[in-house]
Amino acid sequence: MGRFQLSAFICAAAFLAPLGASAAEPFDIPVVLPLSGNAAFLGQGEQRALQIQEDVINQEGGIAGRPIRYVFNDDQSSPQIAVQLANQIAAKQPAVILGSAIVAMCNAMSPLLANGPVLYCFSSGIHPAAGSRTFTAFISTHDVSIALVRYYRQRGFTKLAMITSTDASGQDGALGFEEALRLPENKGVTFVAKVQFSPSDVSVAAQIEQIKAADPQAVIAWTSGSPFSTVLKGIIQSGLEVPVGTTDANMTNAQMAQYASFMPAEMLFMSSEWPEHTAELTLDPKVDARQKAMFAAYAAAKTPPDIAVAHAWDAGLLVVGAYRELGLGATPEQIRAYLAGVKGFAGINGIYDFVAQPQRGLDVMDSVVTRWVPEKKTWLIVSNPGGSLP
Repeated sequence: MGRFQLSAFICAAAFLAPLGASAAEPFDIPVVLPLSGNAAFLGQGEQRALQIQEDVINQEGGIAGRPIRYVFNDDQSSPQIAVQLANQIAAKQPAVILGSAIVAMCNAMSPLLANGPVLYCFSSGIHPAAGSRTFTAFISTHDVSIALVRYYRQRGFTKLAMITSTDASGQDGALGFEEALRLPENKGVTFVAKVQFSPSDVSVAAQIEQIKAADPQAVIAWTSGSPFSTVLKGIIQSGLEVPVGTTDANMTNAQMAQYASFMPAEMLFMSSEWPEHTAELTLDPKVDARQKAMFAAYAAAKTPPDIAVAHAWDAGLLVVGAYRELGLGATPEQIRAYLAGVKGFAGINGIYDFVAQPQRGLDVMDSVVTRWVPEKKTWLIVSNPGGSLP
């Protein structure tokens, strides 16, 4: 057979092969996310993160030779719909459900799954009991609170003001900062003003005026999504010119573009070490390698990463790792036990130790303070791990 005949034969065989042997069926991993509604700014980013990761995992051979498929379910930013979806998915008896993205949805879903699938929530603001079947991504809001107060204190800011929303996320943040101020290291740091507002409020002018009258050196604004824009507008309109720190949930490219015209001069965000960093910050080589792989995957997808990748990426890798170790027939209890025993796993957020930090794997020393740099359209890490000054 000549060379050209052989080539034609190979092409024909490749074309006809699927007719005789079907490709491996995808292994589905259910995901619940707010793909619409007021939390869609975060849920859509987490969906994109998992879609990019799905391609990476499948290029590596998937799980036991089968490609994975993240199956997305939209909870519409509603705890009630999240509960409905959790019941529907649990009836199919998967071992794991990923999501949702916000405290209220995760807290609503978790009790339903106490004896069912493992729930790996993407919100840092829930605090599941050790040994339970609920796990949570990212650093605890209580730990990032410690890091931000430490950063403020070391800069000489001891008179702080706090504005929080009355929803579950805002109240969890308020509790975290109250606890942080009670630590011995923060003796002398006080809240000169603490105010709240409803997420449905269209103005917080009165609350910001109360803060301004107290003459704080820095502000903590703990809310996310459109309520965060309401707070920023109030701060700018009042003429209050102090550093403003907020939750990592607001570290999205879409929000930064949308809020550019009313962003404070110094806008700080709590984070893990996932953003690109300067040579001054030395990471564990395994974490650095994991981050470079993630950035390469996002570059190939022509998508700039934001906080959504920090919430979803490592959770996906850990669950896939569990299936690879235990097999596709793993039970919820086997998955729970596997995750509970993970120690030394390098993710983009740091080195996970679920033995030392049950259900989460990360602690305050995995957190940093970042600053939004408008001219570069990115976040710059401005603290050491744990929030101390460089």
